[in-house]
Amino acid sequence: MIYHKNLNQPPATGQKRSRNDAGNKATVVLGAQWGDEGKGKVVDLLATEADLVCRCQGGNNAGHTVVVDGKEYDFHLLPSGIINTKSTSLIGNGVVIHLPGLFEEGDKNEKKGTCLKGWEKRLIVSDRAHLVFDFHQVVDGLQETERQAQEGKTIGTTKKGIGPAYSSKASRTGLRVCDLLADFKDFSTRFKNLVHQYQSMYQSLTVDVDDQLKKLKEYAERLRPMVRDGVYYMYEALHGPPKKILVEGANAALLDIDFGTYPFVTSSNCTVGGACTGLGIPPLNIGDVFGVSKAYTTRVGIGAFPTEQLNAVGELLQTRGHEVGVTTGRKRRCGWLDLVIVRYAHMINGFTAIALTKLDILDVLDEIKVGVAYKLNGKRIPHFPANMDVLQKVEVEYETFPGWKTDTSAARKWNDLPAKAQNYIRFIENHIGVPSMFDTKSQTSMLYLFVFLRRVVVYTSWNHISKAPVISDIATS
Repeated sequence: MIYHKNLNQPPATGQKRSRNDAGNKATVVLGAQWGDEGKGKVVDLLATEADLVCRCQGGNNAGHTVVVDGKEYDFHLLPSGIINTKSTSLIGNGVVIHLPGLFEEGDKNEKKGTCLKGWEKRLIVSDRAHLVFDFHQVVDGLQETERQAQEGKTIGTTKKGIGPAYSSKASRTGLRVCDLLADFKDFSTRFKNLVHQYQSMYQSLTVDVDDQLKKLKEYAERLRPMVRDGVYYMYEALHGPPKKILVEGANAALLDIDFGTYPFVTSSNCTVGGACTGLGIPPLNIGDVFGVSKAYTTRVGIGAFPTEQLNAVGELLQTRGHEVGVTTGRKRRCGWLDLVIVRYAHMINGFTAIALTKLDILDVLDEIKVGVAYKLNGKRIPHFPANMDVLQKVEVEYETFPGWKTDTSAARKWNDLPAKAQNYIRFIENHIGVPSMFDTKSQTSMLYLFVFLRRVVVYTSWNHISKAPVISDIATS
């Protein structure tokens, strides 16, 4: 392995590195459905031993809750690794940052307990990350209003300004962290130009430019100590001394701007490629990729949902699963597990394993269905359709399993599960072609188990068997 102690000294010209000497590997955790799968559970577990925990895309439009010592910490923009006082957290260039939201989130959580004490000293922000401004959030709401008026429906955004900020980025008019910290006069001019650009499109948009710039100048000084050149920081992390690097994806595969159920998607790449582009990680440095899926399916907002259950089953899943979004407070739509979408997510991401969460929500059901294929006009279709009109029309082909009618929340090893629950997990594993990692939970402990070739390995963090953290049930990612 080649070590580079000086950030300003990349490999010498002509120096070669084999694939086996690529450096440290990053473990990536991604959603395999429409979000809210419980990614936070996996991330929180792995983060206990991570040296560096990274966010690579999205903004404060995602959220999850962590409970430590009976206190709830809500995260939307901060990497959840910030809870671990021994690790460093990184917000990468692929993230769009609303500075008021960032500092409000950190300060609010810091008051709750010791976990977030001194959080600013443990946070690194990439200088290439784009900024979300207050007017981006206003525009987000105006665009939803326009969609409702023109099309009779909305996308169902969180109105956090994420889409407009990424639009500014793509149109090359956006402003980055490095711009804010450079010549403020030049930043102010570009900020005013961006405001005028949006006001020309939305005449009802009013912005107190002077007040906004005053606040941004104050935020800039608070932000400055956290900012690093993200490319060189990540390069050093990958090619310096051994480190455990964890990347927590926001949103999920079916919300990806390219591969999701467009247009009812988010505005960034939530798949494994987003970890590379959002942090500057070469593909050679991607290690394990864990996909997270509930034992059933949920979705927030509108859009096609083939296995949705608009009946007592859907209501039971919503109630037992406490399916309410952390960021929006909206009730989630619920339905049977759809293996078509999970297999599709695996095709894109190449999952090392699937983390199957909230299995115990199914404990009370007499029978459990799993969607295994789609039919259109009576014929099976071989692939997940790109067109949403087609997806709305598909008929789902189900496999039906007998319920196990047993409380599985106290299970701590494979043999603790009833045979019928084991069969359910084996079917999922075989159908997707990925080993499964299921979670069990109680108020006091949580372990993750890998099921691989029918051999169970107790898995905590990076195959280190250690005491599991005290984490309560987390209903969202």
